[in-house]
Amino acid sequence: MTSDIGLKKDGTAKTAEALNNYLSDLHLFYGKLHCYHWNVEGPEFFPLHTKLEEVYDGVAEAIDEIAERILTIGARPVSTFKEYLERSKLQEAPSKAYSGDEVVRSVLADLQYLIGALRGIMAVAGESDDEVTIDQCVGALAAYEKTVWMLSAHLG
Repeated sequence: MTSDIGLKKDGTAKTAEALNNYLSDLHLFYGKLHCYHWNVEGPEFFPLHTKLEEVYDGVAEAIDEIAERILTIGARPVSTFKEYLERSKLQEAPSKAYSGDEVVRSVLADLQYLIGALRGIMAVAGESDDEVTIDQCVGALAAYEKTVWMLSAHLG
């Protein structure tokens, strides 16, 4: 049986599950980025404050795109913090003072995790010939990889 857009429904169910897990990760990451944006201290405050805002703005766009893709393939996006916390593999960050290095290392680790998650989604979507989901993942992957490079360069 196929969906309204010509994809196999059993395949889209697996893809939607993977996308909902990723959506949950994005929500946790978004919250952490804000925490760091507000709480980074020291000589790196100004450049990191600005960079973190750039990254969380991109994550906000990604959240909307992923939720809309989940709906497009015939499922519903998770939408409660309880679900995000149950599904996400990322950990929350407490509100406290952070050094620039702490922030950069944490964001790098989360981006590396998200890169792996995207590659997993691409594999699942590929099983059902879902090129659009794969394309969305490739775009996000390119952005994350560039940010990883930039943050790694920042650390030296």
